[in-house]
Amino acid sequence: MADNRYQERLSQLVEPGERVLAIAKTEIAQGARPAEMPATDSPESSSGGRGGILASGLLNLISPLISFSAGDRLVDRVAYGIAGRGAPGSAASALQHSRRPVPPATTVEDTILAVTDRRLLVCASGPMKLWSSQADDERAAAQTRVVWSAPRAAVADARVGWHRLNPKRLRIRFTDGSWLAFVVPIAESGKPLREIAAALTDR
Repeated sequence: MADNRYQERLSQLVEPGERVLAIAKTEIAQGARPAEMPATDSPESSSGGRGGILASGLLNLISPLISFSAGDRLVDRVAYGIAGRGAPGSAASALQHSRRPVPPATTVEDTILAVTDRRLLVCASGPMKLWSSQADDERAAAQTRVVWSAPRAAVADARVGWHRLNPKRLRIRFTDGSWLAFVVPIAESGKPLREIAAALTDR
């Protein structure tokens, strides 16, 4: 079931007459990802999910930065597989960059995907606490903002399927050939991801 905390906020962020069709709280999958965007002085994003930060941080400490010719870090590719592909500036690269941590990454924000009748939206919540109350969660949801968007016509395909041990993995492929995967924790329902896929492909 989609996270209802974000439903009201998303309806405030869309354009007049634009309808929200599906919402999913998710995070970009761990693994080898699209090429990084060129560095900017004022990146517009913040960190992804809590689990991703802890896992990637630990792996960075205990593993060498061995890379393939395409730029993949060996530890990401071996441990998680491939989570996306795309050249710098591609849709997947830009989407990924929108959720890149802003140094110093001292806060955690939820990543929310939303599909409207016009666009695919990537949103970030307000700062989340590790041990949060309902009031904290509602406050973070109320601070949700759009950090990246693309017309629905830019999405070539979206589907949810198995990847290794995780059956809840959404892969969004764009018309420029790039793609990026999203996941939810094993213990959570994959229905919101399926609703995102259905909304993107039902035209």
